[in-house]
Amino acid sequence: MFVKKLVEKAGKKPGGSPSEGLRANDVEPRVVLHYGIPSGAHLFAYDPVQKILAVSTKDGRIKLFGKNQTQALLVSEEASTSKFIEFVQNQGLLLNVNSKNQIEVWDLEKKLMSHVHVFNGEITSLRVMQHTPYFYVGDSSGNVSVLKIDQDSNQVIQMDYTIPYLASNGSPVEASDDTSVVSILPQPTAETKRILLVFSSGFITLWDIKESKPVLKTGGNGMVKQEAKKATCACWVCPSGSKVAVGYSNGDILIWSMTESFSMVCKLNLGYKAEKTPINSLKWVYAEGKASRVYATGSSSNSLQVVLLNDQTEVKMVKLGLHVSEPCVGMEMIMADAKQDSLLVLGKSGRVYAYDDYMIEKYLIQSQSKSPPSLPKESVVKLAFSDSCSGVTVGKFLTNSSHLLNLSDEDYAQLAKYTAPFLPSQIVSKEASRSAHFPGFTKVKNVYITGHSDGSIGVWDMSCPFLVPVLFLKEQQADQDISSRGTAALTALHFDSNSRLLVSGDQNGMVRLYRFKPEPYLTENSFIPFQGSSKKGNNHIVHSVKHIKLTGSITCIQKSQNSKHLAIGSDQGHVSLVDVEEATVLYTKHIASDICPGITSLQFESCSVQGFEKNVLVVAMRDSSVFSLDSDTGNMIGTNMVKPKKPFKALFMQILDGKQDSSGNGESIVEDVSTRQPSVLLCSEKAIYIYPLSQVVQGVKKVLHKKKFSSPSICSASTFYGTSGVGLILVFSDGTVEIRSLPELSLLKQISIRGFTYSSPKQNSLPEITISASWDGDLVMVNGDDELIVSSVLPQKETFRMEPLHRLLRHLQRKRRVCLVLSSRLNPSVQLIQKQQKAPRKLLRSFLRSSPQLISRGTTMLSVVERAM
Repeated sequence: MFVKKLVEKAGKKPGGSPSEGLRANDVEPRVVLHYGIPSGAHLFAYDPVQKILAVSTKDGRIKLFGKNQTQALLVSEEASTSKFIEFVQNQGLLLNVNSKNQIEVWDLEKKLMSHVHVFNGEITSLRVMQHTPYFYVGDSSGNVSVLKIDQDSNQVIQMDYTIPYLASNGSPVEASDDTSVVSILPQPTAETKRILLVFSSGFITLWDIKESKPVLKTGGNGMVKQEAKKATCACWVCPSGSKVAVGYSNGDILIWSMTESFSMVCKLNLGYKAEKTPINSLKWVYAEGKASRVYATGSSSNSLQVVLLNDQTEVKMVKLGLHVSEPCVGMEMIMADAKQDSLLVLGKSGRVYAYDDYMIEKYLIQSQSKSPPSLPKESVVKLAFSDSCSGVTVGKFLTNSSHLLNLSDEDYAQLAKYTAPFLPSQIVSKEASRSAHFPGFTKVKNVYITGHSDGSIGVWDMSCPFLVPVLFLKEQQADQDISSRGTAALTALHFDSNSRLLVSGDQNGMVRLYRFKPEPYLTENSFIPFQGSSKKGNNHIVHSVKHIKLTGSITCIQKSQNSKHLAIGSDQGHVSLVDVEEATVLYTKHIASDICPGITSLQFESCSVQGFEKNVLVVAMRDSSVFSLDSDTGNMIGTNMVKPKKPFKALFMQILDGKQDSSGNGESIVEDVSTRQPSVLLCSEKAIYIYPLSQVVQGVKKVLHKKKFSSPSICSASTFYGTSGVGLILVFSDGTVEIRSLPELSLLKQISIRGFTYSSPKQNSLPEITISASWDGDLVMVNGDDELIVSSVLPQKETFRMEPLHRLLRHLQRKRRVCLVLSSRLNPSVQLIQKQQKAPRKLLRSFLRSSPQLISRGTTMLSVVERAM
C-alpha cells in the first residue's frame, strides 16, 4: 500500500487508555534539501579547478554548485551579509568575510565552518595567494595584513608581515584622504614576489614583498585630471602583469601601464561616465590573438559592457553592450567541461542570468564584418520545471515509506542524466531532453506533482535531491474546443492511489480527472503532451481524462473512500459533489459568507447523528466557519455554523481520529479508532482550534483546545503521522517552523528556515511560494522559479538518496596532497606530510612539469613571511 498503517491497537496503553502521543524526542525538524539559487543572493566566487560556484547571501548562507548535479548549502551562525568570498582553489576551503569583519573558513568536504577569525579593523579587500596557505586583507586604514590558514586545523593565523599605509604610499595619512584598500592583485608571473595595491584615493603602488618597499607608484586624482573620484575596483588586463584596468566612482575606466613608471594608456568610454555611474566590477578574460576582453558593470545599472582589449583598442574600440533585465551587482565566468564558458550575472534581486561567452566573443570579433552575428541572448538560471512548464502554482508531495533508498551510485548517476543541468556550464546529456522511466506512483520513493500557471501538470521523481521528470500532462490547442475550457492556472490537486486517480482544478473552475492504468507502467517516454483519452504515445500510463466545469476558482478537492464521489470547493463558496465514473455533478451547494467567501477544506466522515450512522461532509470556509453537510443530499445538518468570535483567514482543516485518510494519498491511516472521539482541527493565520466532531455536526460550538498567535502569521499548516502519534506542523511567514502535539497543541520543537519569507498574495493573484506536505512530515517549499526547500520532521528519516558531498570535490584529496608536498618543499619548516599522505609519484612529476614557475617563484613569499613570524 502507498501509506502503511501507522496507528496500531498496540499503540494504546493497557486498559484502553490512549497513548501519550508525540513527545519532543519523537521529532527533529530540519532542512534536508535546498535546491536552486537562495533568496538574497549577493556575491559570486568560483573555483576553476574543481569547477565549483559559490553564491553567498545577505543573511549568512553560502550555496555551492558542483558537478553531477551536486548542491550544498552552508549556513553560518551569523546571519550577516557577505562582504567578500573567495576559494582557496583546489583545497576544499572557502573564505567568507561578513559585515562584522569576521573571516570564516569553511571546510567544503565536511560542510562545516572550521574557524572564525575576528579581524581588528574594517576589511575592504580580500585576496587569496593561490598555491600557498596565505591570503591578504586590506583595511580602511590603508594597511595590508598577511594571514595564514593552518593546514592541519584550518585556523587563521595573523602573521607579523604587514604593509603599512605609510610604507606603501610614502606619505602620512591626511584627514581628507580615503585610504581604503579596494584591490589587492598578485602580479601575474610573479604572484609571490609582487602585489599591486589600489587605494580608494586613486593611489596605485606595486609592492615588492621580499624588499618590503614599493617598486612603482602613482599619485591619486592629480595624475589624470583634477576631478573628484575614487577608485572602486581593478583587474589585470595582460598575462605578464604590465597593464591594469581601474574603475572609478565617476564611471571612468582607465588602463594603466607599468614599465619603468606608471602611465595611462587609454580610457575606456563605455557609457558609465555620462551618468556618473560608479564601476562596481571589472573582469578580464585572456584569449589568444586579439580576442582578450574586459567586462564591466556599474552600480544600479542594467548595462553590462564588454570591450575588446588589444593593441588596436586605443585607435578603434570594439564593444558590446548587454542590457540585463535588472541592475547588476556581480558577475563570474564559469567553465564548462565542453570548454564552452558561461558568463553569469547576479541581479539586484538575487536572480542569476547567463550568457554564452563564446557568442560574446564571436560578436565582438565579427561585429565589424558585413554580416555581424546576432546579439548574445540572456537566459535566466531557474528551477528545472520552469524549462518545460510555467511557474508552479500548487503542489502535491507523495512519499512511500515501503520503499527504501537503496539506490546504488550507478542508479544515482543514471537518474542525474535525466535532469536538466541547473547551471549552463554543466554538460547536457542526451537523456536530459526526455523523461526517465516511470514505473508508477507507488513504485517510487518520493513523487512530486506540480500544477502550473499554464494549466499543465508535471510529475517528478524526487528520490534523489534533484527533479527528475517522469510525466507531463498538458492539453494542446488541437483538442476539442480548448478555448471553451481554458488553460488557466491550476489551483488544486488531489491524488488517490487506490483508484489511480489524479484530479486538478484551475482558476476558471475547470476540473480534470486523469485515470491511470494499473502499475507498473511500461518503459516508454512519457514526457509528452496529453491530447486526449486514447492518443498514441501516452496510453501506457493514462487510461482516460474527463472534464467538469464548475463555478469559481477551485480551492480544494477531496475523494470519499466509501464511494466514488468527489467533493470540490471553490473560492465563491460553492461545494459540489461529483460522480467520478460518470464525470457528472450530483449537486452544488452555495454557502454565503458576510466576511470572506470561499471554501478552504473538505473532508468526508461517517458519524452518529440522532442515533443513526450518517455520511457527512465537513466543510471549512475561508472565514474560519466550520459546518457539516449530509454528503448524500448536500443539506446542512446542524442549524448553525461553528466559528470563532474573531475570525481570521482559515488555511487548513483536518478530522483527527477519524476513519478517513488524513494524508490525501487514498489509504487508511488509522486501523482502529481510539477511545477518543473524532475531533475537527481548524488552523487559521492567527489561531488553532479543536472542536468535537459531534458538536460541529450539530452546529454547537465547543472548544476542546485552542492556541492563538499574535505575529507573525501562519502561512501553512499540516498534520503528520509518526510511530507514536499525530503531530501538527506550522510554518510562519518569517520562516519559523513549529511542531506541536495533537490534540493538546503543546509546542514540541521549533526551527527557523533562514531566507524563507512569505507574503500573502494580492487579491486575484497567485502566491509566489507554494508549500506541499506529505503524510509523514516532509514539506516542499517552492519559491517562484528560484529555489526549492525540503524540510523533514521525523528523526532518522532519510528523505532522499543524497549524493555524498565529496563528489562535489572530486579528486580533491589527491590534488591537495600534491599541494602539501610542494608546500613542504618550498618551506622545510612545514612538516605536514605523513608517509601515507604522499601523492603518487607520476601525479607529482606531472604537476611539477606543468608548474615549473611555481617552484621558482614560490620560495620568496613563503620564506619572507615565515621569517617575519
